[in-house]
Amino acid sequence: MPDVQYLGHSCFRLRGRDGVVLTDPFDRSTGLDIGHPTAHIVTISHAHPDHANVDAVRPMQENIFTIDGPGEYEIGGILITGVRCYHDKQKGEELGKNILYVITIDDVTFCHLGDLGHELTTKQLNEVGAVDVLFIPVGGKETIGAAEAASVIGQLEPRIVIPMHYALNEKHHSHTDLDSLDKFIHELGQKDVTAETKFSISISNLPAEGGETRVVVMKPST
Repeated sequence: MPDVQYLGHSCFRLRGRDGVVLTDPFDRSTGLDIGHPTAHIVTISHAHPDHANVDAVRPMQENIFTIDGPGEYEIGGILITGVRCYHDKQKGEELGKNILYVITIDDVTFCHLGDLGHELTTKQLNEVGAVDVLFIPVGGKETIGAAEAASVIGQLEPRIVIPMHYALNEKHHSHTDLDSLDKFIHELGQKDVTAETKFSISISNLPAEGGETRVVVMKPST
């Protein structure tokens, strides 16, 4: 039963029986302090400092296994696939390339989209496959915004969606131009969404396949 912790921006800590994966660790340019989280594995969607601060992460064993490119990886029972995509709609000509990751822990499949800047192609959708939990940027400007995020959710049809990369608070100074979470919640027609501090997921408590996607908002723990 993986435990999910949101550290802020696009950074999540996924803890399962076979290890801990941390996604897109950020630096202080975000206005947030990531602290010194621990992990066995770190995934990096792209090389911007607010997504690639590996130095802030403490290893849980001799070394951290860092993944920053496409391909298939198996580390201690955790399966990870990196899929090449882009940070913009011009195939990376404006903001560069991006890697989205499909991460399977304890039989639950997560997909972290990094700083995705476009809707997915048929080839990319086939590489991703079925998704249980989707971490999706919703703040616009340098990633997809609320409307495009809704379209990508429709493409992937995950059972659970957890939004990321939006304006968090006044301290989040370098990203105050990002859209608020409310815009995304309104786009999906959600009401009475309660923020979770921690979230545990298992196959038994996932929404049924083909049913309505559940939106889970998480409070940053930093």
